[in-house]
Amino acid sequence: MAKSNKKMAVSSSRNEFNPDYSDVRRDLKRIGSLAGFFIAVLIVLSFFLR
Repeated sequence: MAKSNKKMAVSSSRNEFNPDYSDVRRDLKRIGSLAGFFIAVLIVLSFFLR
C-alpha cells in the first residue's frame, strides 16, 4: 500500500514541474549580442591597426 502511494506522489510531482527559463533566454540573448558587438569592434580595429 505504501508503494502505490509513493508512485502516485512521484507522478503528480512530475506533472507539476514546469521551470521558467525566460531569465536564462534573456541572459543568453544579451551574451550573444555583446559577443557579436565585441567581435565587430575587433574586426574594425584590425583594419585601423594594419
